[in-house]
Amino acid sequence: MGKIVNATYLTLDGDISNMQDWHMDYFGEEANRAADAQQRAADAVIMGRETYESFAEVWPSVTEEDGSPARLNLMKKYVVSTTLTEPKWQNTEVISEHVAERIRELKESGTNLLQYGFGQVTRLMLDHGLLDEVRFWLHPVLSGKAAPGELLYRDGQQYKFGFNGVEVHETGLLILSYTPSTGSNAFDTTNAS
Repeated sequence: MGKIVNATYLTLDGDISNMQDWHMDYFGEEANRAADAQQRAADAVIMGRETYESFAEVWPSVTEEDGSPARLNLMKKYVVSTTLTEPKWQNTEVISEHVAERIRELKESGTNLLQYGFGQVTRLMLDHGLLDEVRFWLHPVLSGKAAPGELLYRDGQQYKFGFNGVEVHETGLLILSYTPSTGSNAFDTTNAS
């Protein structure tokens, strides 16, 4: 059985969308090692279209010489989208229907999946009991500019988590690890698609 890990980078005020403005100020050696280990533990990446398109703009040009692990370029990428038909980033497969079932198949085949960001795909996995761990990379900054759609905090179903631990970096960055609680409403699959 594979494992699905979500990695969400955010600020103290919940901004998950404007990383270009705050992320690199706190991304030191410790964070680089943690990000590399996180990628190396995964066989593939799963994401929604918005995250995919933002990554596809940058990552294809990243090389080991840039000081960042280029492993993401070589990994299989699964994109959940009903509108993306011709992905340009190498090793990309679009999942456009029976999404929960397809993700479950990948997990049951032993594929370890890494997901960046927190949105509809994450909530779908929580709803279907597919997500194994959430890692919140909490940056010690108030973004002050995120629009409502760019925040982690949104109206919706309540999800409960068990605390696994925290990694504290010299830059003030915290990596908080949680496991979705089995007793929460997150595993109600009566509305499974």
